[in-house]
Amino acid sequence: MSQPDSNKQGQDAEVSFYEKRKKIYAKGVRGYFDNWRIALVILTQVAFYGGLWLEWNDRQALLFHLVERKFYIFGIVFWPQDVIYLAVLLIISAYALFLVTAVAGRLFCGYACPQTVYTQLFMWIENWVEGDRNARMKLDKMPMNGRKLRLRATKFLLWGILSLWTGFTLVGYFTPVSELLNNIATNNLGPWETFWIFAYGGFAFLFAGFMREQVCKYMCPYARFQSVMFDPDTLIITYDPARGEPRGARKKDSDVSKLGDCVDCGQCVVVCPTGIDIRNGLQYECIGCAACVDICDQVMDKVGLPRGLVRYSTENAMAKQQSKADILSHMVRPRVLVYTAILILITIIAGWFLAHRIPLKVDIIRDRSTLAREADDGSIENVFMLQIMNTTEAPQRYNITVDGLTGAKITGEQAVDAAPAGLTSFNVVVSAPPESGKRGSNPIHFNITAEGDESITLREKASFLLP
Repeated sequence: MSQPDSNKQGQDAEVSFYEKRKKIYAKGVRGYFDNWRIALVILTQVAFYGGLWLEWNDRQALLFHLVERKFYIFGIVFWPQDVIYLAVLLIISAYALFLVTAVAGRLFCGYACPQTVYTQLFMWIENWVEGDRNARMKLDKMPMNGRKLRLRATKFLLWGILSLWTGFTLVGYFTPVSELLNNIATNNLGPWETFWIFAYGGFAFLFAGFMREQVCKYMCPYARFQSVMFDPDTLIITYDPARGEPRGARKKDSDVSKLGDCVDCGQCVVVCPTGIDIRNGLQYECIGCAACVDICDQVMDKVGLPRGLVRYSTENAMAKQQSKADILSHMVRPRVLVYTAILILITIIAGWFLAHRIPLKVDIIRDRSTLAREADDGSIENVFMLQIMNTTEAPQRYNITVDGLTGAKITGEQAVDAAPAGLTSFNVVVSAPPESGKRGSNPIHFNITAEGDESITLREKASFLLP
């Protein structure tokens, strides 16, 4: 693509729409915020890898069983008819993310996002195998030899093991892990399980091992629209130019009285996982990990200057030189209150419905082959198929009655046994006198009640046909 250069008339300048990637060698840094990041990495991965092995009622505690079309979450069993709860969960998650972003910017990105977490895990392996930043840069520049081949092979092997274990763990939440292990041991793994283990493991290997900051900068939609949820009172990583400028190195014979506190060491850029310079102001590439805060505080300690040149602050606080107390007082503002109120309201309503959820579901299907028939005693019979879903994990016996028409009754067995967390289908014959209603469709109701627990009861509408 070429376009005229405004500075040189008559000449063309070649402009590229894509910037060639420069590999980022992020330097490791230890500090207050790095400790929090390590803690969140450990917490999230213990939950992810460890949750697979929890048991509840002699089964996997967390299992989204796609074959059986049932979701087990500890003592609760969800069926496809409970999809409304999934929708509510997504809404709650979205509003929680909006609230966190409005208050503290991209805090989720820096500490709990899977891309950030797995990149951190892969970088720990890389640092352990290949060494620190300088060692990795030297290794990349040297020609291929036995040592470089050995280090690269070791790194890729460990990355591959972690990636495949991650893929296995993910699939283990959708296929019972005991069944999955047995299929692997007997070389009988199904095609879908095989595909998703290698697909998810491959994406983890690619995204966390190679693409890293490119996912955050170019692929993640949150990086593009999160600024819409920012306002001047949102906590972000900031550089204090009033204090830091003009920047310059501290030399023995130089006059430092005219310099700001920034010694222009560039360490904030070296430790940044996305390679930006925080001194250039707020940028969408910043994931809020605060690595630059940790390293800048350490540099300030070494040169004998106060900490906080790079810190968590807000645009208003930087412009008006507000104190920490002022920053905290401005956190409670209309946007935050609205997000909080909506989040609390939805959570309370969802919690109430979940607590009062009846562990019984019934579908009533009319027998289409015989709409209505006359019995030997002259009564009219309709045949229905009832599908009873016992969503508890205990066997139940349900009593079935019918009302809505004078003299309507169930002919035959009026109770049914249902297996735990199972679906039971059976036919029910309902009879009624021909004079009990009008010709055509008449509304009736089935009442299904669990023996020994009348709180488990459902009343379902159906129609009774009279010729």
